[in-house]
Amino acid sequence: MSELRTQYAALLDASRDEVVTHAHVRDIRLASGRILALITLDNGRDYKRPNTLGPHTLVALGETIRELHTRAEAGEIQAVGVTGKRFCFAAGADLSQVDAIPSREVALQLGELGHEVLGSLSTLPVPSFTFYNGMALGGGVEVGLNSTYRTIDESVPAFALPEVFLGLVPGWGGATLLPNLIGIEKALEVVISNPLKNNRMLKGPQAFELGIADAMFPAVNFLEESLAWADAVLGGEIEVKRPYAPGKMERLTKWDIAINVAKKTLEDKLGTVPLAPYRALDILKAAKSGAVAKGFQMESEALADLIAGDQFIASIYAFNLVNKRAKKPAGAPDKELARPVTKVGIVGAGLMASQFATLFVRRLQVPVVITDLDQARVDKGLEYIHGELDKLHAKERIGDDELNRLKALVHGTTDRSEFADCDWVIEAVFEEMQVKKDVFASMEAIISPEAILATNTSGLSIEEMSADLEHPERVVGFHFFNPVAVMPLIEVVKTTKTNDVTLATAMATAKNLKKNAVITTDTPGFVVNRILAKVLGDAMHAVDTGMPFETVNHALDPLGLPMTPFELLELVGLKVGAHVLDTNATAFPERFHASENLHKLADYGKIFDRDGKGKIKDFDKKAVKLVQGGIPKSNKTAEEFRDEVFVGLADEVKHMLDERVVAEAEDIDLCLILGAGYPFQAGGLTPFLDRVGASEKAFGGTFHTPPKRGAAHR
Repeated sequence: MSELRTQYAALLDASRDEVVTHAHVRDIRLASGRILALITLDNGRDYKRPNTLGPHTLVALGETIRELHTRAEAGEIQAVGVTGKRFCFAAGADLSQVDAIPSREVALQLGELGHEVLGSLSTLPVPSFTFYNGMALGGGVEVGLNSTYRTIDESVPAFALPEVFLGLVPGWGGATLLPNLIGIEKALEVVISNPLKNNRMLKGPQAFELGIADAMFPAVNFLEESLAWADAVLGGEIEVKRPYAPGKMERLTKWDIAINVAKKTLEDKLGTVPLAPYRALDILKAAKSGAVAKGFQMESEALADLIAGDQFIASIYAFNLVNKRAKKPAGAPDKELARPVTKVGIVGAGLMASQFATLFVRRLQVPVVITDLDQARVDKGLEYIHGELDKLHAKERIGDDELNRLKALVHGTTDRSEFADCDWVIEAVFEEMQVKKDVFASMEAIISPEAILATNTSGLSIEEMSADLEHPERVVGFHFFNPVAVMPLIEVVKTTKTNDVTLATAMATAKNLKKNAVITTDTPGFVVNRILAKVLGDAMHAVDTGMPFETVNHALDPLGLPMTPFELLELVGLKVGAHVLDTNATAFPERFHASENLHKLADYGKIFDRDGKGKIKDFDKKAVKLVQGGIPKSNKTAEEFRDEVFVGLADEVKHMLDERVVAEAEDIDLCLILGAGYPFQAGGLTPFLDRVGASEKAFGGTFHTPPKRGAAHR
């Protein structure tokens, strides 16, 4: 057994099921006569399974590099190169095995092994080259950062250090080496900002522009041109200049300023609950010293803490929900049953309806007709739609021809007979039952019996809405979230009469709109609004009974939500919030709170006092007086309130699962992550409720067995 295998035996044992990426070596004689030993990373699978760098892969790669070190010392080779299999360099560490890591000590070995192996590329007696020939993520990017030189294929579709998005840090040199290659400001963008922008990826040209790669070549002859370039570098014919590397003044001034700005931005946007961004920031700050060994040690320690902690395990759970479960929705009928949608009708021309029209015409590229009570409203809707398409054109998201074609596909009218040949009609009118029933009745008299009738209601009974129709089986809920273009979730709501053809068509339409769909039953609030109503109702009830607004507003911060309860109320609209609370309190009076005070706030118009830029300064004094004027102050603490809310949420989720609102707890988490911005590092909601003991208090069990916890807390 080699020294590496002995040293990392515990880590290797924990990764027995790893799909190994092999390091195939061949000698290439360059035009100059020099020999470059080229390592090709290849796991032997097709493009659906990219190369990954698990412990067994790293050990084998380390053994290969040691052999090449010996050959280089003997003068047999003059350079070492690393590339990947076709279209794929490497997708980073093999995260599929991380659940099996038994302790922080073994997790520490993962960081140390990566540094030892990849770091050996920088200590070879000859220059090392990385040829990024395809997707490179995480540890794949770090292979190159540890090399002397890098080239990149201009067609590379994805290049990133996504670790912070997953609750980790770049742990094999990324956070230490990158800022000293391209400068601290650009490194902050790659290591922290991009991952937190929904895991934004770079393309090949962007990585080159940032200075991560020293040269870029077309795909057609990428390896040949990279080898010729390497030969020229070895011969001194090409001098590699790195203009983006930080200079002395940047180290003295810009570095610290950039770190401080980044920290303040994180605190404002995320709060202090997520651990990974701040650990990454600490390493990036320390990289200013240029002490690589110290930086590598910080990376390994951070990696060990995070892998053994709860947030990473929860993040992987959430990542798998979004990338796997969302693509195979629970309860979806056979997709072959779906009918084609060749023309879309939208009843309403207000903001939501206009957003729908923009999305439908852009994604489905079929005729879209909108209608409203009068031509002025229709014209206003069309103006909005054309304006949104113009914005996409200005951003070069669509070309000239497509812009003209999409505008031509959208039509507005007050003559509803033009809906007769629509396959799909969705209403986006006032949230009042009789109004929606009247719309459906008028549409049913016009459209064919096979056409789908969809509603965007946020919580009204769809069964009741369709009760008087001749064909209630073709009615389905299709609940978007605002803003429609951005939010990735659609709740597809089935009634007891919705047939499989309708449901399959709705699911196919959601997919064609590039949205993730979760099937729910027809119940007040469905999933997202029911949970939001529980949180917001409890928050309003707390201030209604004397708890200070300030205490209630930040009591739930440990969950890491994107905004506080009262900020969310203002965002969704106080009138809408009051309506949602009323709906759920009427349906479930024993568990939900309505609030007369919220109606007063809705009439008043605000909760917060804001500056000219919309930034919150404080609670509005009149709003506080409207709610709490004359009532005795409650002695309930933030901790007591928080515990009540979390236990209440666990109880409500259990009711929802017992009622079969969705198939499993995973679907509730998926809805909250995609529709309400619940954080990845919490795992949505149910793993968090398990971890804080709320599930046990609510119903004597847990939603997940075993709970989603890191090795340090198992």
